[in-house]
Amino acid sequence: MNDPAPAAALQGTDRWLADETATRQLGFALASDLLAALRHGRTALLLLGGELGAGKTCLVQGLAEGLGIGEPITSPTFALAQHYAGRVKGQATALVHLDLYRLEPPAAADELFLQEEEEATALGAVLAVEWPERLGLVPEPAWRVQLRVDGQREGRWARLEPPALEPHPPAVRG
Repeated sequence: MNDPAPAAALQGTDRWLADETATRQLGFALASDLLAALRHGRTALLLLGGELGAGKTCLVQGLAEGLGIGEPITSPTFALAQHYAGRVKGQATALVHLDLYRLEPPAAADELFLQEEEEATALGAVLAVEWPERLGLVPEPAWRVQLRVDGQREGRWARLEPPALEPHPPAVRG
C-alpha cells in the first residue's frame, strides 16, 4: 500500500470486505483522515465494533501501516493497551491501540479509556479502541467502524461513520 487515501468517500454505507487484504486497506485509508484530524487540532479517535473474529485487529494493522508503523500489530487483549510510533513523509506518528474486551465493568473500561485518551492526546496519537461497547461513557467525536461477519461466505461487512462535525467556537467580537 502506498500513501493513505482518504476514507471519507466510504462513510455511511455498508462496504463489503472480501478478505483480510481489503480489511487492512480500509484501515490504511482511515489513516489519512485521522492524520488530517490531528493536523487540524481535532481528535483522532477510532471506535471499532464487531464480534470476535470480525477483523478489528486486522483493520488496525492496516491503520498502523498507513501511519508508517513497521512493527507487528497484535491484539492487546491481555495487555489492554499497546503504544506504537511511526513516520509518514518525514513526520512522526503514533498509535495507541486499546482492547476493552476483558473489562466487563464499565467503570474499569472508562478509567482505562480516559487514561489512554489523555496519553494519546499528549503524544498527538491516533487512538483505536476495540470493544467500545464496554464503555459506560460515549466518546465524541469519533470515527466508528462496525464490522459484521457474513455467515454465508468468507469476508465481512463494514459500516463506516465519521465523527459528527465538531462545533466551532463563537467568534470573539471586540
